[in-house]
Amino acid sequence: MEKEINPDIQGTTLEIESKKNNDKKVLIESYGCAMNFSDSEIVASILSKEGYNTTQALDEADLILINTCSIRDKAEQTVRNRLKAFNSQKKKNKKLKVGVLGCMAERLKQQLLEEEKIVDMVVGPDAYKDIPNLLQEVDAGNNAVNVILSKEETYGDISPVRLSTNGVTAFVSITRGCDNMCTFCVVPFTRGRERSRDPESILNEIAELREKGYKEVTLLGQNVDSYLWYGGGLKKDFKKASELQKATAVDFAMLLDKVATAFPKMRFRFSTSNPQDMHRSVIETMAAHENICNHIHLPVQSGSDRILKAMNRQHSVEEYKKLVDTIFELIPECAISQDIISGFPTETEEDHLDTISLMEYVKYDFGYMYAYSERPGTYAGKNLEDDVPLETKKRRLAEIIEVQQKHSAMRTAQHVGKKQVVLVEGTSKKSENDFMGRNNYNNVVVFPREDYKIGDFILVDITDCTSGTLLGKAIELKN
Repeated sequence: MEKEINPDIQGTTLEIESKKNNDKKVLIESYGCAMNFSDSEIVASILSKEGYNTTQALDEADLILINTCSIRDKAEQTVRNRLKAFNSQKKKNKKLKVGVLGCMAERLKQQLLEEEKIVDMVVGPDAYKDIPNLLQEVDAGNNAVNVILSKEETYGDISPVRLSTNGVTAFVSITRGCDNMCTFCVVPFTRGRERSRDPESILNEIAELREKGYKEVTLLGQNVDSYLWYGGGLKKDFKKASELQKATAVDFAMLLDKVATAFPKMRFRFSTSNPQDMHRSVIETMAAHENICNHIHLPVQSGSDRILKAMNRQHSVEEYKKLVDTIFELIPECAISQDIISGFPTETEEDHLDTISLMEYVKYDFGYMYAYSERPGTYAGKNLEDDVPLETKKRRLAEIIEVQQKHSAMRTAQHVGKKQVVLVEGTSKKSENDFMGRNNYNNVVVFPREDYKIGDFILVDITDCTSGTLLGKAIELKN
């Protein structure tokens, strides 16, 4: 993520069904990765108990919360511009409170209050349960900050309120944080150490979704393949666990098997995977269950071993290729997507061509490609000179995108002439007479709606395609 949510900045205003006794309004805007959107659902649940309903109308809001991303400078600048847009509203409504949540809040902390005078409250990703207390501080006339990172918090005890939902697909977080310390990435600093959620709480949340009519769940984490539950605690402390804890531990492959077996009529996706942590057992589990989608988001970042080492990626190009080979061995038509950074410090033309070469080897179905953006606080930001000229970054990025577009068109065309099961997610943006949904490989499929309904699994005959969308005709209901 699933419905891929581009890690680059993009915002969504979220709204939930009103509770009768709630008389205050909160407007929540979420930017960035799927985990931020999932976190906003947790925040909405917490605020619902404090008397807040959500709204999409700025002039109705008593509280505005922006859930932010720090993965690139562009993401932060977009949020700052959005905050400026709230100035006039705050002048009209003196009681309006504005809070910044998420990774940008964690990274900048008190500095954000000083730089953005409109902001009353700054809350990091592990401190959302403290929002009611922080709001009391703001009501008392004080600015409020809580950005303490937790080694234990997973929000597993909170039932998220589904926001801006289609009633069909949902996110369920299974891990938080990341231990990998890639030199370009702020996530370990903004989301803390890896910790996994009790599998029973995950199963319970999915069961609630099933009862409400949801048909598809995306399991979320910064690194889902590192999921490890042995009764609580950080993954790095597993060596200290008791023999019983080790014997009964649940890893990601086992969790996948549990959810797919427990909910055979629901469909499952997951994101994101780290090549160093994805093992054959995960791929075997995918192959064993028809209700686990055949799509893996597998960020590579670079096709050069030298650059991978500078990035502190714990895999080589050869190891990555072997993993891809294993995926295609066990799931021949599996869709694979990527993240690639162009212009990382010291990247040469040879390094860039190595990346192109790897792309030609894998032929990714789609991907997210960016020019390197220096992030303050990271190892690369502190120690590596951003020495690749901007024009060179842009040119290399354009070449990477061109190759990806070629492969995406080829992979999309391979589905034409096949019959595939599609989950109907909504009406097509281009025509009220058409439905859209996704197949098992995360492709968007558009077809005439006829008498089918949102939430139906439909067997669709794929008859044509555009560069990124499959077109077809429904054959039969598969529920």
